[in-house]
Amino acid sequence: MKFPDLDRITIDPNVMGGKPCIRGMRVTVGAITGILASGASFEEILELYPYMDEEDIRAALSHEKIEYDYCRLRKKHKNTDTLVSLRRRP
Repeated sequence: MKFPDLDRITIDPNVMGGKPCIRGMRVTVGAITGILASGASFEEILELYPYMDEEDIRAALSHEKIEYDYCRLRKKHKNTDTLVSLRRRP
């Protein structure tokens, strides 16, 4: 099993208001995970966004999981100084 390449996720304040995007394109991680949550398959997403590939979708899912875990830990510990190394910095 290969872990998705998180470098595919970019955060730029000048693109989509600084939301995490796929490779600097105007496709947000939230849009991709939302489409998946609605029941679409990887193939359907790739039909909608032919300039993306499966690794982009996997990276979006991994990014969301890391952010979710980070937020849960932050709420649990309230001391964000100990969590800085857990979160990927742009």
